[in-house]
Amino acid sequence: MNKDAQIAYLLIRLTMGLNFLMHGVVRIFGNLDKFRDKVVADFQETWLPQPMVEIFATTLPFVEGVIGLLLLLGLFTRQAIIAGAVVMMVLIFGTSLRQDWGLVGSQIVYSLFFYFLMRYAGDNTWALDNQRKRG
Repeated sequence: MNKDAQIAYLLIRLTMGLNFLMHGVVRIFGNLDKFRDKVVADFQETWLPQPMVEIFATTLPFVEGVIGLLLLLGLFTRQAIIAGAVVMMVLIFGTSLRQDWGLVGSQIVYSLFFYFLMRYAGDNTWALDNQRKRG
């Protein structure tokens, strides 16, 4: 196994994990109601029903936090990557409804990082998943 590839994988997994965790943390502990209200306002001009947007905006920070924590720990990494990619697809769908193409571009970059995390998962040697497999 290539040690540099393992280190590179660890660094990008930790970076994505920290990013997702902090997206959740600042929204949950900052002001969840304010975040939800902003998302609802952003989607006023779309055909999505307001109750659906409210539920999604209230749930999203918790989902982001869990995905981020799992990536940081390297625990259930494959499932966390898949969940993260699905979150990005849902966000791209919603952002496309708003026609915010600049933000869609950023979301596609996140999606590419999830691709790389899945594609090179064989380099995920420093992870709690490996302890679970041995145990």
